[in-house]
Amino acid sequence: MPARLPPPGPSSLKELEVDVRGVTVRVGIGAPSTLPDGWWIALLWAADADGIVSFRDLAPAAGPPPDQPAGRIGILLAGALSGLAAEEGGRQAVKVRTPIPPTSDDRPWERPAVVQLAVRWDPVRAASARPTELASAALGAFAGAVASLPHG
Repeated sequence: MPARLPPPGPSSLKELEVDVRGVTVRVGIGAPSTLPDGWWIALLWAADADGIVSFRDLAPAAGPPPDQPAGRIGILLAGALSGLAAEEGGRQAVKVRTPIPPTSDDRPWERPAVVQLAVRWDPVRAASARPTELASAALGAFAGAVASLPHG
């Protein structure tokens, strides 16, 4: 991996610390926004003192899983946001993408640990929660996902 990128800016909420195999990783969230079609989006990242860590640093020690990091972390985020996200067609309205490409197409986990999360919140939850509560739920879900990645 080339030199690490700095975080994309200050976290809009207090960063959370996650232990990854004895190393402290901080997870942050950019200021979320809501698109005209109702999707809530935010940028999330994982960093240490040297900058944004690689998804490879967060993968299981025996080797990264065969699937893409967005798929793996998407499953973890969807599970953590269960009950908060709306359902559409029997599936949770949660979308995850990794906006920074890998260093090589055959090494999908060698990319900065930055995720764009899109959620269509459950209407009742969205109406009764403050915006910071929704962002806090997303950040907490991401922190849990980052902590779970090394365990496969």
